[in-house]
Amino acid sequence: MQEETDPVRFTVQGQEFTVRARAGEPGVCDHFWTNHPEGYGFTSAGNPADPVSREGMERDIISFLAEINPETGYLD
Repeated sequence: MQEETDPVRFTVQGQEFTVRARAGEPGVCDHFWTNHPEGYGFTSAGNPADPVSREGMERDIISFLAEINPETGYLD
């Protein structure tokens, strides 16, 4: 069983995220948008056989932010 990892912190495009791999769910990470006023975030899932990398986490955050409406701060 995969252990939960220590959180990894990122600042991407001025936005702050804390990412944590889920215990028992290989390849699954929860991304917490820590400076969003509503505590928004998302979950990503990849191939359980491939270890999650910092680069992959950052790529997921960049893709997520590209979908955010800058006027509302939420997904459309």
